[in-house]
Amino acid sequence: MKPGVSDQITRKSASNLALAFILLPPEKRVAMTSLYAFCRQVDDVADEESLPVDERRRQLNNWRSDIAAACEGRAVQMEVNCELAPHIYTYSLPFSLFNELILGVEMDLEKTRYSDQTDLELYCYRVASVVGLLSIEIFGYHDPICKEYAVALGKALQLTNILRDVGNDAARGRIYIPEADLAQFKVDPSEILNHRWSERFFQLAKALSTRARSHYQQARILLPSNERKAMLSAELMGNVYWHLLQRLERSRFQVLDVAPIRLSKPRKLTLILSAALRAQLGFPFSDYGC
Repeated sequence: MKPGVSDQITRKSASNLALAFILLPPEKRVAMTSLYAFCRQVDDVADEESLPVDERRRQLNNWRSDIAAACEGRAVQMEVNCELAPHIYTYSLPFSLFNELILGVEMDLEKTRYSDQTDLELYCYRVASVVGLLSIEIFGYHDPICKEYAVALGKALQLTNILRDVGNDAARGRIYIPEADLAQFKVDPSEILNHRWSERFFQLAKALSTRARSHYQQARILLPSNERKAMLSAELMGNVYWHLLQRLERSRFQVLDVAPIRLSKPRKLTLILSAALRAQLGFPFSDYGC
């Protein structure tokens, strides 16, 4: 069978998230691939800096209208949404969450700075926790506390992303680390924009890492033991990003280069296969937040 456009987008991305789908049952893997492709597409629209902001906003509104049609069972225009629509029906994925995600990527059209922790956490909720909330509907769960787990883990993953990508974001004029934190540690924004590492920056990044760690710990505590197997893909993501956070910490947050620090693909595959084996043997298969 010829791969659909969602599968092509997911394969091309080489994302950690896409890698975590490999252990899902086939029908859930297809659904998650379609969901991921939607997320990737709207994020790419927001990041397409060759287009004027007004044009990107117009395109995102088109995505909003089209996914609303999919959620309401009406005809859709975009190929990714055509592939996603059956899964929206099967798993009762609500438009409100898709809209929150689009609101999140739209924040990148308007903001290059975040004032404080509350401001940044709203962004993290919209672009990461919401993806988790959509994903757990596909994974399947019984205990509603899994929603709180998805929110906490999403924030942990996004804060890890932000730490990893400081240099890359700075090259595009963006600083996600809150201005209140910059002021507290006496780091001038120009130091980050000019890729100048300092001991003050290390302490600043360490504080953000501590915040990420608290979200990992919260997610670990929140997830009921009887839901762990259903959340295997999410737990794999938590494990991979936890090891990435530890690597950033060991580097003393040498993250101001444009090329971000990453885990190698063999390392990620080792983590995933190890977790899968431990899950089959009935052992805890993630160690994040410890």
